[in-house]
Amino acid sequence: MLPTDEIRALLREHDDPDHLERPPHFDLDVEGNRFAGLVRALEGRFGPACTSGLTQDTSHYGGITVPKEVTGLDRPLWVLLSNFGGFVTAGTGGEGMPGSDQGLTEKFLTWLDGVCTDLGCVFVPVELLLEPYDGRSVLEQMYAEPLLAALAAEQGWDDDEDEDEEDLPPVWFDRYFQFM
Repeated sequence: MLPTDEIRALLREHDDPDHLERPPHFDLDVEGNRFAGLVRALEGRFGPACTSGLTQDTSHYGGITVPKEVTGLDRPLWVLLSNFGGFVTAGTGGEGMPGSDQGLTEKFLTWLDGVCTDLGCVFVPVELLLEPYDGRSVLEQMYAEPLLAALAAEQGWDDDEDEDEEDLPPVWFDRYFQFM
């Protein structure tokens, strides 16, 4: 696995404030082959119970989910491929949430890092992606408050229940693996 400082430098290098969803020279064939390689590797390790899907309106290409019944972790496993830099991350439980690295073994992480290297990807540990985002892009634009308020009003959702919830600051996971 690359040293943490090198991974941080790569995250900053690929942070393009003018292109939040994908880089300007995004190569669909390259990313499609990377994703297919990740799917094959995970199915080879965990069997046909793996599910995969592509995403839209996000900064990541797609994800693979492995059910908890076959992970050996008593938790489902997820692996995501970003549209940027060939970044790959993995976790258990909620995607990009604190504690989502629980149960990931060194053996699995070493294996996944090797798969990533073979595919021309960079494995980024989820705990690194949970560090506060301090890049060049304006990620607060992702949380379009007027749009969300209009949707809530249209749907009749009660906004009062969210008043006590604290808004969390953006993290690097938001930049490379979230909806834009």
